[in-house]
Amino acid sequence: MGKFETLLTNEYIEKYQDLWPNKTILDYFYESVEKYPDKTALIDKKSRYTYKELNQLVDRVALGLTEYGLTKGDVISLQLPNWNEFIILHLAATRIGAVTNPLIPIYRDREIDYMVKMTEAKILVIPDTFRNFDYPEMVSRLWDGWPSMEKVFVVGDNVPEKMESLSVLTDEPWEETKDPQVLEKVKIDPNDVTEIIFTSGTTGNPKGVMHTHNTLCVSTDYWIERLRLTSDDVMFMASTFAHQTGFGYGVRLPFHIAGTGVYQDIWNPHEFIELIKKEGITFTAAATPFLQDTVQLDGIEKQDIRTFRAFIALGAPIPRPLVKEAKSKVDFQIISGWGQSENGLVTLTGLDDSDEKLTSTDGFAFPGMEVKVVDENFIECPPNEEGSLLSRGPAQFVGYLKRMDITEDEHRDGWFITGDRATMDEDGYIRITGRDKDIIIRGGENIPVAYIENVLYEHPDISVAQVVAMPDIRLQEKACAFISMKPGKEPLTLKELKKFLEEKRVVKQYWPEHLEVVDDFPRTPSGKIQKFRLRELVKEQLNQTN
Repeated sequence: MGKFETLLTNEYIEKYQDLWPNKTILDYFYESVEKYPDKTALIDKKSRYTYKELNQLVDRVALGLTEYGLTKGDVISLQLPNWNEFIILHLAATRIGAVTNPLIPIYRDREIDYMVKMTEAKILVIPDTFRNFDYPEMVSRLWDGWPSMEKVFVVGDNVPEKMESLSVLTDEPWEETKDPQVLEKVKIDPNDVTEIIFTSGTTGNPKGVMHTHNTLCVSTDYWIERLRLTSDDVMFMASTFAHQTGFGYGVRLPFHIAGTGVYQDIWNPHEFIELIKKEGITFTAAATPFLQDTVQLDGIEKQDIRTFRAFIALGAPIPRPLVKEAKSKVDFQIISGWGQSENGLVTLTGLDDSDEKLTSTDGFAFPGMEVKVVDENFIECPPNEEGSLLSRGPAQFVGYLKRMDITEDEHRDGWFITGDRATMDEDGYIRITGRDKDIIIRGGENIPVAYIENVLYEHPDISVAQVVAMPDIRLQEKACAFISMKPGKEPLTLKELKKFLEEKRVVKQYWPEHLEVVDDFPRTPSGKIQKFRLRELVKEQLNQTN
């Protein structure tokens, strides 16, 4: 089971052995290649590949990766947009038993430096530019601090001397110079770690969530029955491949059903509609704001999007007025669900559920997955009473990378303490009501609160820094910073605060979008800052402004 410390004891494996598919993504992929070699498997803005073409390219790239020293158990980090190269590299890395580490394209120096060091990645793949950011320049600043890094590949034309163009892997006929049998000799256990994806930390640094072939494959299989998917389905994915939604279901789900994946690297609802008409897209999964953009697109009711049948909205509640508006404009079904990097999608409403279930719940658990709501003593709550949400099952992650102590702290008798608060009705449908963990979700993107607060404390003039969520109509939440200044220091402006975070090379989407400078903070009798009061204060101010 590889070189990583995980929760996979013999007892753990025995518990879920019959629930796991005991396959890798390659098993599904090869079945699809055999059944539909000439069918289109992948469509992005610059390419189209059939299953047969994709299979040949995957083997070629896998052989090339072995030439550059990547072997079983090594980590390859991919900081790429939703391009075909990400999918090809993930399959090729899996072919040789390597571990894929997806990195969100918006991450900058601070996040990338920490994550590459933590995973001890041997190979990193980046674009030359994306959204006007120079990735090779960033990597050049950081590389000397990465003792494990052996090669950086670049997608694009701007390839510094120390780095290598990815075309060396994709265009060079490695099968003519290397023995293809080297790939056949690789033995992969379905319980090997295959993915390390970072989730926002609540105590500072992000945590590397480890998934095996089994935990990912069972999670993806769940979608097939609940959504009644077949090989005729065409999936659209605009959520980044480095989110678990994009990775588990955008990159991998089409291969499970021998379907087709259509990908967008920058969300654009107008382009989405045109792609539905051109490619016959049947379903997608994305953050709730993407649904809102689609339903409220000017003239949407006049568009011929009859092939599109389901929009799975995740990450935030679906407003009841939005569902009502959708029913008056479009024919596709809206579905809501809940999940995390640690456990994939755990709950989902059904295609035949009522509007009441859709707008007031986040669905019910997939077969084999379990959820329960407990009080502060871990005693199960009665129906409709709020408590802490726990989960367990075969799709659960197998530990945080190099953080087995934190892994154990966040489990109780085999149940994962999700950090979310919820209620559960008499039918087993849950509703997320808040969070125990200190995280802000901005349009589906997690903002790690403690991480940003720690950076703010590095400012020489700030005495106390607290970051809380403030409501936003479209994105659901944004970050608001409350700070107090050290004696004699002038209050900072929001512009100055952003300039400081830019100098610290913190990803822009994490920056607070509102600032309050205060002399003191509301506290408990023991001195603990009452964050709920800060959230109330900023909400009151927004109401007064509006």
